[in-house]
Amino acid sequence: MKYILISVLGIFILIPGYVLLNKSGFLGMAGLDDAGLHWDKKTNGLTSTIDPILDHTSWDNLLKKYVDQDGNVNYQGFVKEKKELEEYLSYLAGNQPKESWPIEEQLAYYINLYNAGTVLLIVENYPVASIKDIDKPWRKEFIRIGDKNISLGTIEHSILRKMNEPRIHFAINCASFSCPKLLNEAYTVSELENQLEEVTKGFINSDKNNIDKNQVVLSKIFDWYKKDFPNGDLISYINKYSRVKVSDKVDVDFMDYDWRLNEQ
Repeated sequence: MKYILISVLGIFILIPGYVLLNKSGFLGMAGLDDAGLHWDKKTNGLTSTIDPILDHTSWDNLLKKYVDQDGNVNYQGFVKEKKELEEYLSYLAGNQPKESWPIEEQLAYYINLYNAGTVLLIVENYPVASIKDIDKPWRKEFIRIGDKNISLGTIEHSILRKMNEPRIHFAINCASFSCPKLLNEAYTVSELENQLEEVTKGFINSDKNNIDKNQVVLSKIFDWYKKDFPNGDLISYINKYSRVKVSDKVDVDFMDYDWRLNEQ
């Protein structure tokens, strides 16, 4: 009887704690709270034959002006055009994803939202040496969708990671040198499959990884998000894209992460 009472008391203690953490935004960053937003799981391949719902032209124009081919960002340029960046984010805020939207539209929406939100965060704190110098950058609820304010952590962990599309890890950018590069064009429905393939192949074969037949040192991204890749098999995934095919018996090490700002 004593043990039953202890167990019951434990439950009553844990539940308020769970609610408190949820309200504080911690669970949003950890991927346990989707803020009541709509998203679907990816169950098959992506198609480019559907008609787009949203227009990402304004974001595309900003990226082409202020991001080079290597993904380095001219944040001073973005500072000068902060109004245009905010207007694009307001446009996304007023067009919250719906159940009727195809998965391609949802993926493009949330990837662009994350990347534009990250740029705005840097712009609002510029000059800054690293995104980690900003207080709680991934827990700050400053991104508007409909009538909700959410964080970058919520978008990444609670929505995008649950959409069963591991290539999102090479599409979203955390404003740091070790991150996958910020693509200098907006993600769109018609180009999404090609874009995701491009950034995945580009990242895996970049200097962010050191891949040899018998020695592999990968980005920490593969360590942090190993379970997001099919069966957690990093070598099989790498071999789909790497110019160098790796032995399945090779040991995998991970690089240190460079959090310096990815500035031009």
